[in-house]
Amino acid sequence: MRPRAIVFDLYGEYFRYAGGAVRLGPLTELMGLFDVEPATVRVVMTRLRKDGWFDSDKSGREVTYRLNEKSWHLLDDGRRRIFDRAFDDWNRVWTQALLDGDGIDRDQRKRIETALTWFGFGNYAGAVWFSPHDNRKQLSEMLGGGDQLCVQFLQSSTAGLTVDRIIAERCWDLTDLGVDYQGFIDTYQPRMARYRRGMAGRDALIERMRLIQDYRRYPFRDPDLPEELLPPGWRGRLAHEVFVEAHELLREPAEDLVVSTIGVGLDDRDM
Repeated sequence: MRPRAIVFDLYGEYFRYAGGAVRLGPLTELMGLFDVEPATVRVVMTRLRKDGWFDSDKSGREVTYRLNEKSWHLLDDGRRRIFDRAFDDWNRVWTQALLDGDGIDRDQRKRIETALTWFGFGNYAGAVWFSPHDNRKQLSEMLGGGDQLCVQFLQSSTAGLTVDRIIAERCWDLTDLGVDYQGFIDTYQPRMARYRRGMAGRDALIERMRLIQDYRRYPFRDPDLPEELLPPGWRGRLAHEVFVEAHELLREPAEDLVVSTIGVGLDDRDM
């Protein structure tokens, strides 16, 4: 696990519920559980602050790093994408995003295409992207400014489910993702009995962080296609159920360790 990713997961899972701030000392102690050296923690946090992800306060020799608007937004978007999976019935309406390629440079195109993929759009061909979900508002908020003006949205329905399936097959290759989902299930489902018996705080925290980092890669590759567009034997929903249950089973011992380390209680939350 990379130090930068561990930092964001500690803030996203724990520190955000303790006011969004933590002192460098307790942060370093928790990072040490993942074999991250104190010097590395200092360098990572300094760089993240310079990059605008955190604000910092200093009292004596102690530095506190706190979430700012940029990092709160990142954590909120990431959490919604991981936990708020779209498993509802589909009304067979596609949202199309048309990318105006005239006058935009490579970096701007990459930024826009990354945002489209983040919100579950798949590339049909060239400048045409499709999503079975209406994420226009969220996408526009992420793009903002000049990037937003380069994307036009349409909503449409096809002649029937056969055409819908052709669009889905053209936009997304779910074969590799399905294999990876099965690998996740094979890894974590056998561990559930041990999670239910309870684990020591240190072990639970490390296991929960590994669980999050292993699962997080999937929602950003998975467009959450409606049931009628999924390939036979799709394992994505079972993988999500395994993740959510394991995440909750490990929560209490992991949180107890974090609270005892930072000396601040955590607010109530949904997940």
